[in-house]
Amino acid sequence: MKHKVNLSTFSVMISFIIMLILLWILYYSKSEGLTLTIGVIIITWTFLVGLYMPLSISTEEDALVVKRAFKEKRIPYVNIQDIRPCPPTMAERRLLGSGGFFGYWGWFHEKDLGKYFAYYGKASDCFLVILKDGSQYMLGCEDPSRVVELIKSRI
Repeated sequence: MKHKVNLSTFSVMISFIIMLILLWILYYSKSEGLTLTIGVIIITWTFLVGLYMPLSISTEEDALVVKRAFKEKRIPYVNIQDIRPCPPTMAERRLLGSGGFFGYWGWFHEKDLGKYFAYYGKASDCFLVILKDGSQYMLGCEDPSRVVELIKSRI
């Protein structure tokens, strides 16, 4: 079953504003070096967004799958130790990744949870997946409670 990842209003606004500013600078830049630099930044960010921005979460026969534009992240059910609803707190620290630019993805840290990798669009849709090896994933999609119950029934 496929569940869409919805972006928060903040995420949509910050993504739009950043891209608008970069395109404005690119258009009005007089310096060839600045044009090249901004062009490289836009291409790099677009590539990173395609690699990491979550588009949907699927519950398949044998795995939980995070669908992204260029790749997918498969988490086999046999590797999952626990799963529970768990929205991130305001005290989370981004270690490496996006804190709103086309969603929330990358490494984050919270005092109570420790380090985890995130793939979500808005905090209210989140659940935590803890693997048997100690790795943690903060995921988010439409109807997260249904996804949690479905996966609990399979592990």
